[in-house]
Order: sequence, then C-alpha cells, then structure tokens
Amino acid sequence: MLKHRGFPGRLPGTDFQFTIRRANPKGVTPITRRERYRDRRAPDRRADEGFLRALWEHFGDQPFERGNLDAGRLSWLFGREVLPAEDPFDPESYDALLVIDEEAARASFPGAFEEEDWA
Repeated sequence: MLKHRGFPGRLPGTDFQFTIRRANPKGVTPITRRERYRDRRAPDRRADEGFLRALWEHFGDQPFERGNLDAGRLSWLFGREVLPAEDPFDPESYDALLVIDEEAARASFPGAFEEEDWA
C-alpha cells in the first residue's frame, strides 16, 4: 500500500480522517458511491470539501493511486468528483487509480479551489 507522504491525515481541528495508517488485515475496504443528501450536517460537508481540496493540492488533475487514502472519505466523492482512472476498476485494491473530475468538483465544492489557507 502506497503511503502518500505530505497528505494531511485528517481535516485540521477535527477527527475527520483522510488517511489510514496501515492496510486492513481483514481485507481492503471497497470504495463505493455513497449518496449525499441535502440535509447532511455542515461538518460532514466541510470534511468533504477539505478532503477534495487536499486531493487537488496533492494530485491536481493527474491520476493518483488510492494507497492509504481513507475508503470511507473517498466514497463520499466517488462517482461524482472522484472517478476511476482505469478500466476495469477494482474498488478493493490499494493500487486502484483514481482521478478528480475538475468540472464536477468545482461545481460541487467551489471553496476547495480557492487560494486562501484552510488549515
């Protein structure tokens, strides 16, 4: 499992996790598309935006390996702002390649692309 050095482990000032420390010995947690309803709590929406911002700052528009990125946090963005970058895509692989759909990401989370400091 690739560890993304320099990637934030969590949203600053919160317990919202962005990365995992080690591979799951019981098997890889699959990435699945989670439905985001309009009534989601504001802290959850901020965590999604913060995670997307960290992804954009770290990888930009280039494909990236899932590695130690948290499957739960990825699942909130998967299928909309974060897409598979390979076909066939294995949602249960730490080596799976993903890419940010910049157009969808900017529409959903415009604050993630602003220049101001978020830490």
